[in-house]
Amino acid sequence: MSTTPQSEQPHLIRALGRRDLVLLFVVAVFNLNVVPSIAANGGATVWLWVISLLLFFWPQGIAVIELAHRYPGEGGVYLWAKEVFGDFHGFLSGWCYWTNNMLYVPTVMLYFVGVSVYVLGPGHLGLADNKIFASFTSLTLLALLTIFNILGLGVGKWINNVGAIGTFIAAAVLIGLGVVIWSRFGTTITPADFKIPANPKFVLNSFGVICFGLVGLELASVMGDEIKDPRKTLPGAVAWGGVLSGVLYIGATLTLLVAVGKNVNVLQGIVQAVSHMAGRIGIAWITVPFALMLSMSIAGIGSAWMGGSARIPFVAGLDSYMPSWLGKVHPKYATPYAALIVQGIVSAVLVILNFVGAGVQETFQKLLSLAVVLQLVPFVYMFGALVKFAVTESAPKGQYGRGTMFVAGVSGFLTTILGILLVFFPAQQITSIWRYELWMVGGTLFFVGLAAFFFFVYGRHKSAQSSVRTAAAVPMSEVHR
Repeated sequence: MSTTPQSEQPHLIRALGRRDLVLLFVVAVFNLNVVPSIAANGGATVWLWVISLLLFFWPQGIAVIELAHRYPGEGGVYLWAKEVFGDFHGFLSGWCYWTNNMLYVPTVMLYFVGVSVYVLGPGHLGLADNKIFASFTSLTLLALLTIFNILGLGVGKWINNVGAIGTFIAAAVLIGLGVVIWSRFGTTITPADFKIPANPKFVLNSFGVICFGLVGLELASVMGDEIKDPRKTLPGAVAWGGVLSGVLYIGATLTLLVAVGKNVNVLQGIVQAVSHMAGRIGIAWITVPFALMLSMSIAGIGSAWMGGSARIPFVAGLDSYMPSWLGKVHPKYATPYAALIVQGIVSAVLVILNFVGAGVQETFQKLLSLAVVLQLVPFVYMFGALVKFAVTESAPKGQYGRGTMFVAGVSGFLTTILGILLVFFPAQQITSIWRYELWMVGGTLFFVGLAAFFFFVYGRHKSAQSSVRTAAAVPMSEVHR
């Protein structure tokens, strides 16, 4: 299949510096919306955070730096898997990375609705369960984020940056209140609460969600052609973004456990915790500005993932595996506007579908679990690439030695596979196990099957049509030579 020549590739603007990347990593990796659903499963999840940081997050940083150094172009996980394992694997990796966001972005919109109603005051909290209000707010935010990303990273990055600042402030307030509550009133949490429970099935689901919560270091590399001096800028940004995100995750989880315990709402748990703690120490007024900061953070999360993942169908459109118009760049703003519009439309449809059938919390958990499976597939390829480099190369050609790549690759690969398998265990919000398993297995097969269709059927059909057009364009005098 043909690829657009380098000289004809649409030009993208290098707008991201090191500070922008660190903030992008924080806003993409540290997602407060997954913390309540994890903390609800008890103190054992703290150990899962530590295990995941060591066995998944650290290897992820090494993989991102190594692969971005070897293949610094636009496309990230799509480009890496394609270069190391071949065209189909590259397309499948990029496809799963993109389609997972079709499921994840609607959960971000739901989370935004649940948090933003606190900005309106206590008398409006019931609006979070109003389907008309929730759908209108979600679709409005989705449209705005799509428009801002079309206007370009020069504009869109400020949403990410503001979101990162909101995340820092929200996390600082949450953790700070937790420390004050613990110092004044103590906590009902005991060492026994940090032991693995007798029935660990709900905790098992949390491990996959934790791995999902720790992804994001690869996001900037998806926009490799839009980073200023990526080989120099990326390693330091990965290190700082990773350390900050890991500290914030563990601190936020511990705070919820110390201050509230396991009885937290998976959508509004963070604001509920802050409201509860602030009320105990006489500063209940802080709830509204905190909800505002958290809303800004959620908007930044949605913007970061929409903007980054939309680069996958953009590059796939250039490579002819998907409609070529997905590779179009806006003539004025130099952004992949067609891919961004498709991303927005599909996410909007899923936002609407969220309000049909199951309850909001169960729908949130089902979308999140399937998103985990699809999100982790590209990491199987990333870590597999490290193992392949370590085994097949007599002398390392990148940033790290063979031993480091082998250890990081094996650790990350096994942890990723385990995370995928364990998320098939239902979370405690799930009311029907067989429907959940049907959703998980059926959804996984559907999205992987759709990827196979686009690659093997659509891509080859398009390639054949292109060959016919090329042959028809050759003058007869050339044919008879």
